[in-house]
Amino acid sequence: QGQLVESGGGLVQPGGSLRLSCAASERTFSTYYMGWFRQAPGKEREFVAAISWSGGVTEYANSVKGRFTISRDNAKITIFLQMNSLEPEDTARYYCTADPRYATVVAGRSGYWGQGTQVTVSS
Repeated sequence: QGQLVESGGGLVQPGGSLRLSCAASERTFSTYYMGWFRQAPGKEREFVAAISWSGGVTEYANSVKGRFTISRDNAKITIFLQMNSLEPEDTARYYCTADPRYATVVAGRSGYWGQGTQVTVSS
């Protein structure tokens, strides 16, 4: 079964930026819809952003619109999440997900998930 591996998390001050990466282990994922979710302590996992297999369609949660940008490099079978103007409320563990169907990704019902990468926004 294919794997997803996230990286790029860390500690950043409010207003700062981070770029997360999610590398897939199999070429099959280059044709999958992919996305990012996050989960803060004591809260449910929530949708952050999603991208179509071609990269031509993207969707964002209202809380990150204008600050986060999702992109992908199918040659490297990798997606990215550029996070700017970070706020303490963005502190969470960020997870990558993938599925052949877009609706499944956005709903968080995919069977493919990475282990996550921690993002902490604090002064």
